[in-house]
Amino acid sequence: MSDQKYQHYRKLPSVHKIITKLENNDNIRILQEQTGTENITVIIRQVLDKARQNIAAAEAAKPWILPPEEFAAGLWSWIENETVSMLRKRAAGLRPLINATGVILHTNCGRALLAPAVADFVREQACCYSNLELDVWSGERGSRYDHVERLLCDLTGAEAALVVNNNAAAVLLVMNTLAAQREVLVSRGELVEVGGSFRMPGIIEAGGAKLVEVGTTNKTWLKDYETAISPESALLLKVHTSNYIIEGFTQSVSGKELVKLGQEWQIPVVEDLGSGTFYDGVNLGLPAEPTIGDSIKTGFSLVTFSGDKLLGGPQAGIIIGKSALIARLRNNQLLRVLRIDKLSLAALEGTLRIYKKGRAEEIPVWKMLGYSIADLQTKARLLESRLQKNGSLSVELQTNFSRVGGGAWPAAKLPTWVCAVRPNQGSAEDLQQFLRQGEIPILARIHKDWVLLDVRTLLDNDLEKIAGRLQDWQPDSAQTGRVLEPRKDKSRRKTALEEC
Repeated sequence: MSDQKYQHYRKLPSVHKIITKLENNDNIRILQEQTGTENITVIIRQVLDKARQNIAAAEAAKPWILPPEEFAAGLWSWIENETVSMLRKRAAGLRPLINATGVILHTNCGRALLAPAVADFVREQACCYSNLELDVWSGERGSRYDHVERLLCDLTGAEAALVVNNNAAAVLLVMNTLAAQREVLVSRGELVEVGGSFRMPGIIEAGGAKLVEVGTTNKTWLKDYETAISPESALLLKVHTSNYIIEGFTQSVSGKELVKLGQEWQIPVVEDLGSGTFYDGVNLGLPAEPTIGDSIKTGFSLVTFSGDKLLGGPQAGIIIGKSALIARLRNNQLLRVLRIDKLSLAALEGTLRIYKKGRAEEIPVWKMLGYSIADLQTKARLLESRLQKNGSLSVELQTNFSRVGGGAWPAAKLPTWVCAVRPNQGSAEDLQQFLRQGEIPILARIHKDWVLLDVRTLLDNDLEKIAGRLQDWQPDSAQTGRVLEPRKDKSRRKTALEEC
């Protein structure tokens, strides 16, 4: 062993000394609270083990190859960073947070919230045995899909229904069942990409079908479909472009026209609605959106849509349509792979029952969409009154816009009131980071050096939690948490917002 390596080993502090020195580190204190029973001693020993391994390896571009004096100068900083990093990994896991962004269906925050009554129903099913796949009248094995099929048919007018774990899975199952090794015709302007870089062409091909693009990006005519149809054509697919809008010099084929063409050629016509909804949103001041019931009335053979977007339920892929085609989907071996679990099924059943009772306003997504501007102003004033107690912050009410999110109504701006907060010392980015790194993370957005707290997406008990967190803000709080979460550049932040 070289003398320099030996000196490096000697510079490593004891476990007790590290723990004593780190006791006042706010980052570590917060993370220790989040990890619960995790022992800091175990973490410190792992950090020291890693230091010894690095010294032994004498890795290039690491401080271990520095002279002992320089090595010692940077050692404590490295120990703190490594301790925070390991604690962060242990603290990782699902946690509740406060969504003050104004994005109702926030993809990064779990999209749709369940109605309280639905959450209670799910809790009941989780804690008890149930008749998930049992016909209690005959005592024979039943089907998990029966619990929601009749509800879906009653609400949409469809002949039959089937549910899988998400909408991409629904499209995949349809492709594999009805078009394996055959052609699926889709307009180029409808080849969407959804969050996480999943693309419609990839899903079609993963299902074993052959994609045939028709028309151009901005213009597709009925004759484009007619020209492309061949003996190998198995499906005509229409994809609702719910997460973007093509404007200007455009032309598209209506569902009615496509259904008629499919009937003439005896080819099933499928529509992927994406964010399926029972309401068109016009009475809320939103642009008209095709509803699930409208698609069935149009005559589509099958319609697929998500459960955790405008439906306001759990993640699920819902397929409704002709009973003969649904029967074929049920017989596909892939259904076992893609099937919905019992808790998601319970959440979907509970949500559909609320719709069946005509009480959609109990579903959080529709409650948030339905707030009047006066209601939002009142709520914002309540938050403002709580925040003005901290003299380190400037607080004012501002008008702004909320977003639907989840790929629904991408161009719609929902007028709202926000409580705008600005630190008298420090930056808006510092304050945003401070909010995000509390025991209960608070997500907000920044506009013109103000941190905006949009009250549209706040739950009733969120106001006190936000006020409590901001009461802890002091000018030197800007230094808290920089090791935890390095500041992101503006382009990265914009991309994350677009992902929602």
